[in-house]
Amino acid sequence: MTETGVPAIQIQDLSKQYRRYSMAGISTIKDLFVKGFLGRERVARDTFWALRNVTLAVPEGRTIGLIGPNGSGKSTLLKLITGILKPTAGSISVNGRISALIELGAGFHPEFTGRENVYLNGAMLGMSKAEISDRFDEIVGFAELEEFIDAPVKTYSSGMYMRLGFAVAVAVEPDVLLVDEILAVGDESFQHKCLRRINEIQNRGRTILFVSHDLSKVEKLCHMVAWLDHGTLRMAGEPQAVIDAYLADVDRADERALRAVNKATEHQRWGTREVEITGVRMLDARGEERAIFDSGEPVVIEIAYRADRRVEDPVFGIGLFRSDGLQCYGSNTDIDGVTLPYVEGEGTVRFVADGLDLLAGEYLLDCAVHRRDHHPYDYHVRLYRFAVRSEIKDSGVFRPAHRWEDRR
Repeated sequence: MTETGVPAIQIQDLSKQYRRYSMAGISTIKDLFVKGFLGRERVARDTFWALRNVTLAVPEGRTIGLIGPNGSGKSTLLKLITGILKPTAGSISVNGRISALIELGAGFHPEFTGRENVYLNGAMLGMSKAEISDRFDEIVGFAELEEFIDAPVKTYSSGMYMRLGFAVAVAVEPDVLLVDEILAVGDESFQHKCLRRINEIQNRGRTILFVSHDLSKVEKLCHMVAWLDHGTLRMAGEPQAVIDAYLADVDRADERALRAVNKATEHQRWGTREVEITGVRMLDARGEERAIFDSGEPVVIEIAYRADRRVEDPVFGIGLFRSDGLQCYGSNTDIDGVTLPYVEGEGTVRFVADGLDLLAGEYLLDCAVHRRDHHPYDYHVRLYRFAVRSEIKDSGVFRPAHRWEDRR
């Protein structure tokens, strides 16, 4: 199929509003049991917009990624395109035959066999009986269910169920394919087979709208990306630019959330305050304060202090803990052989690490200043929360610098 200049999907000022309902007169658990099972009617409490004024043209023969956080309207948009839902306002036009990998096996009847459900589901997706018969062996082989095809699907595992649903849906030979978070079907081998089938559909010039939280797959598969946020279209264009903008927005939101948590935990502190910690900041290589770092990135922990009188031989320390309380690292100036003869007035002490070699996750930072005999001047315990991100999926707590060698 070649591009005609006519969009495969044209979305214009599309909006979808839902109503939130509640049971009349029910505000407590007691109300639920006393009133809730006596036929009380649901009443509309308020409304919300799942989508608001979305305009997007999907060119024919292209693969478009749809990204955004949960609740941003991605699945609602796909259901509007398929006609499962009707828009509150705006319009959608689709050029060609649609197949949707949204709720795999949604039309399966649990009492019917796999064979019977292939014909039932295929018919629901617009295939004739002859078309289904021609592709039946291919469908069953792709789903790897030859031994179980004549068993009722209620006896299938969830993986078997989803594999059969995927195999039927991709057998439709659509002009437009809608894919919603289904490439995690089955084991690793079957996921690769799903991706190869998606690539085959791409190579035949079909149009694909692909929804996923796996941004690496989105970047690899898609020619263009659209970013939805709280029902509005934030950005659409070249994949890397849109994904980078989305990740930057996620980082900003995560930074705000981590700082809000830090502000809410100021009670986790004790000491006699002859030396007082007046501020703690985590800085990147540019000297900018951050709460999220890449694994291996340089970090500076800056501890500001104040001493109203001269205090001899103070010891400053830090501790890094995983969010579940596991200590990852701890040290202080005394352990590292750094002597501070005295402190007086205001100043800062900095812990400088050339690489924060922690794995991805959320962590907690302790900071303290004490006498050499451990008398506490000021202890800030689990007071500062930060996060480490990484695209590498190794396990444990830290990532040492390493390499693999083949000695054959």
